[in-house]
Amino acid sequence: MSLPTPSQSQPRTQRIPLDRLNTAAVTTVESLLLRCCGSRRWARRLAAHRPYPDREALLAAADEASYDLTSADLREALICESAAHPLEGEPQLGVLAAHTALRAAHGAYERKFGHAFLCCVDGFAVQERLDQVLAGIRLRLENDADEEWAVTAEELRRLARGRLGRLVTSDSPP
Repeated sequence: MSLPTPSQSQPRTQRIPLDRLNTAAVTTVESLLLRCCGSRRWARRLAAHRPYPDREALLAAADEASYDLTSADLREALICESAAHPLEGEPQLGVLAAHTALRAAHGAYERKFGHAFLCCVDGFAVQERLDQVLAGIRLRLENDADEEWAVTAEELRRLARGRLGRLVTSDSPP
């Protein structure tokens, strides 16, 4: 069984054994990694440092690569994030008023900072995520541009780490 090619439509929840990620073609691996973080440099770096002895080593390498993103790398990832995941989790938002408030908050954030709002809600129950995102936007709208850039980079790192953790399994299928 091989890894999916970049042209195949795969759900975000697809799981890949680490040994397959370690041995797959570079272009295939980079394509899979770009689903976790839209920075080509980040994906190339992780693909180039294979093989990883275990999932934890892969996640540590992902963190390190995230910390080394340049402003241009972060902008590239934000563009991909905005296009691929507009208001991620939106179907669970529920009531129209909350949906409207979220759209307005996102708009205010994007006008102030010039990029999409990122907020990692891993670890929160689905019913808590809207409140977390709205509170995060309100709080972070008080940041200056440099402070917010650093917070955004950290949120991107957390999102990428979570997605990568959900993508890669530690063992091979039977």
